[in-house]
Amino acid sequence: MSETVRDGKFVELTYRVTDRKTGHVLTSVEFPLGYVHGHNEILAPSVHGELEGKSAGDVIEVPIDGNQIFGPRDESLVFTDRIDNVPEAYRQVGTSILMENDRGETRSFLVTHVDDETLTVDGNNPLRGRAVVFTLEILSVRDATEEETRAGGAIVAGAEIDPSLLRPL
Repeated sequence: MSETVRDGKFVELTYRVTDRKTGHVLTSVEFPLGYVHGHNEILAPSVHGELEGKSAGDVIEVPIDGNQIFGPRDESLVFTDRIDNVPEAYRQVGTSILMENDRGETRSFLVTHVDDETLTVDGNNPLRGRAVVFTLEILSVRDATEEETRAGGAIVAGAEIDPSLLRPL
């Protein structure tokens, strides 16, 4: 009998997010993502709810309305500036830029357009205002170790250093 997803279980899965309107894949996770169910909500709560009771090998689709989670798009969070005013390191579509306002609040902006004269950034969550489908494939479900439960997810071993390589400076 296979294990089912419930609180305290370590779950490994992959997923992709598809725009319902266009059918385009917006993002995907190719390598297994591991978490402890009920201890580390790595995805939207409605997605976690749909995983309950599922087993390894199950593939589920969960429709999500980005407006319900993130609200409607806020066009006041979209800015265009002359390319000369933007450091070279930020002049590539897809670059994330952390900005701070005059009150010290920070927000992540994504570069969405670059041409010879201008650069546009968008502070909206990429799923905001979109209807999407999360397609999740559950790869494994097992009891979480105490260490995984404390951490809320997979424990990645640190790199080991060969002591013979260490020498005083």
